[in-house]
Amino acid sequence: MSEWLVLSIAMAAACAVVLTITVINNRRVGDDDDPSQTPDVIEYMTMMIGVVYAIVLGLAIAGVWEGRSAAQESVRQEAQALHEISARSEVYPAEVRDRIRDDVDTYVTYVVHTEWRHMADHGSLSERGTELLDQVRRDVTDYVPKTDHEGQAYQPLVDQVAAVDDARSVRGQGAEATMPGVVWFGLIIGALVAVGLIFTLQIRRTPRELLLAGLYSALIAFLLFLIWDFDAPFGRGLSATASPLLDLLPNASG
Repeated sequence: MSEWLVLSIAMAAACAVVLTITVINNRRVGDDDDPSQTPDVIEYMTMMIGVVYAIVLGLAIAGVWEGRSAAQESVRQEAQALHEISARSEVYPAEVRDRIRDDVDTYVTYVVHTEWRHMADHGSLSERGTELLDQVRRDVTDYVPKTDHEGQAYQPLVDQVAAVDDARSVRGQGAEATMPGVVWFGLIIGALVAVGLIFTLQIRRTPRELLLAGLYSALIAFLLFLIWDFDAPFGRGLSATASPLLDLLPNASG
């Protein structure tokens, strides 16, 4: 089931529940009931709770968006470092250079086509990916430079391997959900309270009031979906992509 279908169902369900309860509740109200008699303190409390919950939602969205951005940046840094390894190995003999580039391409191919799905399913890096990166590291560190030109390129290559390892570690940390369970509990309870307060205002079955009630509940459902989608930087519809790896290392896209 696609994420957009989930969003559509969630928003439709939120609207349906709120409108159904509103209609049923309105039928139980007597003809002599006056909705204008709602105490001012209830309207004030409803407004304050709505404002506080809106701030919490905004902070939650900012937090998960920052996590997604950091995850995407880690992929870009990893891709750039791998590209530098392939490019800087040009000064090495053909046999060594080809081995380094082949192992870099093998690593990138595995990350894009296999490890990416592993991160989405398990929220962690795979052991095989670590082994392939270790092979790249051995290709670089085991070679003994034979000329001054090769010696000048050796340390920068080692530094780039370390940069790949560091970016990979950050990518692994970003594979996990960024929102703790207790925060989700608060967001869901807050949504129920915010929507539930609609009924304290004694809204009627006029088209305008029903439309506003439906849009309000649908908006909250959409924002919660947005947080849920961003909460898995590598696993859902608006997740980070592997495009930097494929753009900088096109030989590994097969």
